[in-house]
Amino acid sequence: MLDETARPVVVLLAHPRPGSFNHALAARVRDALARAGRPVFFHDLYAEGFDPVLTAEEAYTSGTRAAEFLAAEPDPLVRRHREELREAGGLVAVHPNWWGKPPAILSGWLDRILVPGVAYRLDDAGGAPESLLSLRRVLVVNTSDTTEERERTLFGDPLDAIWKRCLAPYLGEPEVCRRVLRVVADADERRRAAWLDDVEAEVRRLFGGH
Repeated sequence: MLDETARPVVVLLAHPRPGSFNHALAARVRDALARAGRPVFFHDLYAEGFDPVLTAEEAYTSGTRAAEFLAAEPDPLVRRHREELREAGGLVAVHPNWWGKPPAILSGWLDRILVPGVAYRLDDAGGAPESLLSLRRVLVVNTSDTTEERERTLFGDPLDAIWKRCLAPYLGEPEVCRRVLRVVADADERRRAAWLDDVEAEVRRLFGGH
């Protein structure tokens, strides 16, 4: 069995504009993981052209049919993502906060990759999932143009609920850490540089093996 520090980390970037601050954050994450000696499976979902649309068969497959159907997945990119996640010991997702949710392409990634037989097993409807993954830590880096006070007062924090309460049980209950960087639109170069340093420090803390 692989030592945790030898397990790859899946890094997901979900932002459509090349050169965005999200791209800079993802690049810093990759560099920090490389310096820590962690293998990386990196995916820029928009650049890859990941198809986020769940098929009817995927949406209604469960139980013993799941393994049979998923083994026959025709999309090689989807198969690759699923295989890499099964091998990984960590996950990093870098994405903006859009309407309190991830971009559609990342939501579709969750739909198509975190499926029965790959991410979890569910023996009976409504029961507790049995995770099939080996994730120990998850880092979510969100950019936002909403102030913390406005979000807390008006909206709560839907992304925190998605990652920590909705997804974590299906990922094997890893340690889930979120860094919310705000307000990005008003941030100068000095502030953005400090955010990059903060995110690198968090990557080292979570995945550096110390």
